[in-house]
Amino acid sequence: MFEQLTQQVITVAKEAGAFIREQRKTFSPDQIEFKGLNDLVSYVDKTAEQMIVAALEKLLPEAGFLTEEKTINRTGERYNWIIDPLDGTTNFIHGLPVFSVSIALQDGEELVLGVVYEINQDECFYAWQGSPAYLNGVEIKVSAAGAISNSLLATGFPYYDFTKQPAYIALFTELMKSCHGLRRLGSAAVDLAYTACGRFDGYYEYNLNAWDVAAGILIVRQAGGDVVNFKGGNEILNTRELLATNGKITGEMLETIAKYF
Repeated sequence: MFEQLTQQVITVAKEAGAFIREQRKTFSPDQIEFKGLNDLVSYVDKTAEQMIVAALEKLLPEAGFLTEEKTINRTGERYNWIIDPLDGTTNFIHGLPVFSVSIALQDGEELVLGVVYEINQDECFYAWQGSPAYLNGVEIKVSAAGAISNSLLATGFPYYDFTKQPAYIALFTELMKSCHGLRRLGSAAVDLAYTACGRFDGYYEYNLNAWDVAAGILIVRQAGGDVVNFKGGNEILNTRELLATNGKITGEMLETIAKYF
């Protein structure tokens, strides 16, 4: 069931991505809206979400939705889609070519399908329950790096809740001195996808929402990686903190994070 459904969701994600790509050509800063401090949105996010919801309703009519832009409010008894129509809105608005469509399906509390479509590179990452992880039809695996010292890491910066900023900066400083480098791309979904295919060896961030990470969590796990919260537990969507790794540096990363969080 989920393999066929995943292929259909890939089509939905790419159609939304094509719309977003086309809108970027004529997008103007005066079309920006503010949901909160540094929390930007535009008609592009909302229209893309409406497109995605309309298409997914046809595929699985009984499913509910958890969406970033809240264009629909419905909870399914068993299945729920978790959607970020444009992960990396700030990048999109400023013309920085790192943004994506993220779509996941949850069966009860279990993630069973995930698609992340990075629009600018035309790269579609996906997996379903029990499958390998794929990039454009080719199976992907996490990296083989065995220590932080030979890893490239990714993270994200807080943009509205700065209460943990001192601890975050201290952690950032230690990791900066210990690894090959730290990257901040501005799309959690892309960070997770890149961890799944081995471009990053690990990724950590806090203040995340379910729609940012749900699809990427499944893709990393199906690629052989670990995704846990900062205490090493499997509950992520409600804790709003996440560590994704190749599975080989998880313990070392958790020990380092525990010094500050």
